[in-house]
Amino acid sequence: MTLAAWQGQETPAAELIEATAREAAASGQGRLVDFAAYASAVLYNGLGRHDAARDAAWRAFERDQLGYGPLVVPELAEAASRTGDVAAVRAALNWLSERAQVTPTDWALGIEALVRALLREGEAAEIFYRESIARLGRTRVRAQLARAHLLYGEWLRRERRRADAREQLRTAHGMLDTMGIDAFAERARRELAATGETARKRTVETATELTAQEAQIARLARDGLSNPEIGARCSSAPAQSSTTWPRCSPSSPSAPATNFTAPCPPAPTPPGRGSPPASRRSPASGRKPARPRLATRAVPSADTSTALPVCVTSG
Repeated sequence: MTLAAWQGQETPAAELIEATAREAAASGQGRLVDFAAYASAVLYNGLGRHDAARDAAWRAFERDQLGYGPLVVPELAEAASRTGDVAAVRAALNWLSERAQVTPTDWALGIEALVRALLREGEAAEIFYRESIARLGRTRVRAQLARAHLLYGEWLRRERRRADAREQLRTAHGMLDTMGIDAFAERARRELAATGETARKRTVETATELTAQEAQIARLARDGLSNPEIGARCSSAPAQSSTTWPRCSPSSPSAPATNFTAPCPPAPTPPGRGSPPASRRSPASGRKPARPRLATRAVPSADTSTALPVCVTSG
């Protein structure tokens, strides 16, 4: 039930939630009823149906079953803030603040900062978003950290700070997509699209395919450009100019499973580079130049930790 809710599988999750709540109510298991309400809040927050998420979270919050509050409060605060229910957000904050003072863990203080951000505007909101991400980053609760990046990115986009929003949304999408939290990952993808950037969902079929930018980097590396030159050419990813690319053979564990025995697609000669280096010209004897050996180099992606396969020429 909870797994289906986090994955955003609406039909199976809703059926499991309804069946669990019905059976738990019939047998007098109030805690299980509240847990089903929590799962419902997660499901509908992920799907962007915040009215339904708020109502489900509020039912569990009102009964305040021991142990469920820390799970329910973040769902209630997010859903209530999206529906303009300020009173419910403040109720969640008050509940959380009382407990965070007694147990000031990074998780409790990080969620408290996130709820405070939802109630603020301007610079004050941004300070709390950043504090929340910093604190949650020191915990092992990666799903909540990814959602904090998502909420911060959504807020930045509403503030019309598209470049800053993209950074947070890329991080959120990469984390959520990797963890299989599909509904929230889709929210991040839609937000990225609203900033003018397209986020491709990684599937079994596309896991080893190159994006347009990755293919461009592969061609430039194949043509012998240095890291700074590649960074300058790839204006959308200047940070790659300082990247060090370690060599690895196609058979090494770090190399992708994709077959790289075929040469990279041809690319036009970069302007200002003149004729190819002597090592690549045919010798005067008329012998065919040796076919370049293709290796892979790991290039960190801007939004995930996955190594990107790149074709390079090595002598």
